[in-house]
Amino acid sequence: MSRGLHLILNVCTLLASVSAAVLPTPLQLAQSYDFIIVGGGTAGCVLANRLTEDSSIQVLLIEAGASADNNLNTQIPFLGVTLPNTVVDWNFTTTTQKGLNGRAMPFTRGQALGGSSVVNLLTWNRGSDDLWNRWAQITRDPGWSWAQVEQFYDKASLISYHTLARRLIMFDLKTSRLVAPADGHDDTNQIIPSAHSQTNGPVEVSVPGFPTELDDMVINSAKQQPSGSRFQFNQDLNAGNSVGISFMQSSIGSGTRSHAGTAYLDPVLSRANLHVLTSTHVTRLIPTGKSPAFKTVEFAQSATGPRSQVSATKEVILSAGVVGTPQILLLSGIGPSSSLQQKGIKTIVNSRSVGQNLTDHPLVANYFQVNSNNTFDTLLRNPAIIGEDIGIWLATKSGNILVDSPGNTQGFMRLPNNAPIFNHTFQNPASGPGSGNTELIFVDGFAQFGPTPMPATGSFMSILTAVVSPTSRGSVSLASTNPFDQPIIDPAILTTDFDIFAMVQAVKDAQTFIQSSPFQGFVQGPFGQLAKATTDGLKTTLIRATAETVNHPVGTAAMSPVGASWGVVDPNLLLKGASGLRIVDASIFPQIPESHIQAPVYIVAERAASLIKAAHGIPQ
Repeated sequence: MSRGLHLILNVCTLLASVSAAVLPTPLQLAQSYDFIIVGGGTAGCVLANRLTEDSSIQVLLIEAGASADNNLNTQIPFLGVTLPNTVVDWNFTTTTQKGLNGRAMPFTRGQALGGSSVVNLLTWNRGSDDLWNRWAQITRDPGWSWAQVEQFYDKASLISYHTLARRLIMFDLKTSRLVAPADGHDDTNQIIPSAHSQTNGPVEVSVPGFPTELDDMVINSAKQQPSGSRFQFNQDLNAGNSVGISFMQSSIGSGTRSHAGTAYLDPVLSRANLHVLTSTHVTRLIPTGKSPAFKTVEFAQSATGPRSQVSATKEVILSAGVVGTPQILLLSGIGPSSSLQQKGIKTIVNSRSVGQNLTDHPLVANYFQVNSNNTFDTLLRNPAIIGEDIGIWLATKSGNILVDSPGNTQGFMRLPNNAPIFNHTFQNPASGPGSGNTELIFVDGFAQFGPTPMPATGSFMSILTAVVSPTSRGSVSLASTNPFDQPIIDPAILTTDFDIFAMVQAVKDAQTFIQSSPFQGFVQGPFGQLAKATTDGLKTTLIRATAETVNHPVGTAAMSPVGASWGVVDPNLLLKGASGLRIVDASIFPQIPESHIQAPVYIVAERAASLIKAAHGIPQ
């Protein structure tokens, strides 16, 4: 992060106020609730909203963090890059990574009401139809196919249009309602309206609201590609086929971040049947009976503070995230018996898949010097300019780059069909032809991802390359039996031949793409180590020295078919081998989406709410 952003971070970070509906201590809790939701992140906020739609249903939501509503950096989209290693981040660190030359990495996870939707960089990809159909195939449950989950995507997002006439037309149709870009420009040719819901979904989604000089270069280059090119233009990555280059859609409305806390939770905090307990860690789940049933939650507000308990009459729903969910399961005696025995924990449910299958998207920042005075590099180097722009944002929510995340365009590519990595024993790991293997994100400035510091002078373009169908698999395990200790997080990034091959191809693709005519006279050449990485071997060296992740971890409590010996939950997201406990967050993903993951989390949570209501006879 640049010095300028560090300074403005100190100015902008404010302590969140506590709503009257949010309980800072457990003294006002009831003895029991119908449902207890552990974790007030993306999924937890969705569930709190949907399950309290029936006023007779009593719900408790427990969150380790607090409200981020008054934290300005969580509101201004561009300042999302300042949020890691702050009060709204769990501040996790991975183990040293063999695939990264022994480097450890920060592992950002949101610790606030809204979870990682508060700290992510806002990209909204719902995944290809192929992804959801692959999930249905893996779980042997057609309920996870796109034809079945589309209704929940319609509920999660709203895509509105910027003219009154269009708004009036859209309310009665089942397509996404894209909120007006911050600058109010006509976005007709930047999305496919029929691909989106026009219902009043809580999350606002928009295309970029402050154009950069890169936008036309990227889009025109894609449109000029010959037939059969791997860099084709795709008008809407959320229309079922997610391969191609397009304008980025983001969870932004009126120039402001739209996250699970603001979109789902805040509007329902006045409901009398919802209690929200913040600044509270769940320490374990307590079983009852021989079955066993997990309906009692133990919690504490500090490592040395008293442990308290509260019970659910219907279900405990674990939504503590890809790190927190397996940690709580393991502390509760749910996991591989051999691992639990090593920690002196009694095995209640021998589930060997708990904490396994951790998957994330590796990322490398590729830097290029450019002939321009319009990149955001000057902004990052000058706190005074940032302060002025924040003043404009506060007054108008428009007019400068702060209304968007750092990238306005993105693309997903498939590897060439004849890539030598593919053979009769190893096929393309992507979900299908509509899903990519790699991603490019185009940024009009020096985007500091990884260890390379921002230069003191010069103008830059960054192309972030990622592998979105990785085959590397890691794990989350216990470091100790203290629930306040960070668990051992090992994403095992770039530990397979495929992942390295795909990342090398992505780096080459970035350099190939900008050879097209719209970039002529703009790109002066690669910067830093990239300029010297002229062979695949040297590119591999660069990748291992600079890569990190996109912070898209999934899979540590994966769902699997009913009766399968692997997996943690069944297709209804119920814990295998016990009753009373359901898991709803990105940990249940059986395969990582070939896209950014926040929209799939919302979809999973919406479907889970429907499954829960159906199971307990609650009106939908």
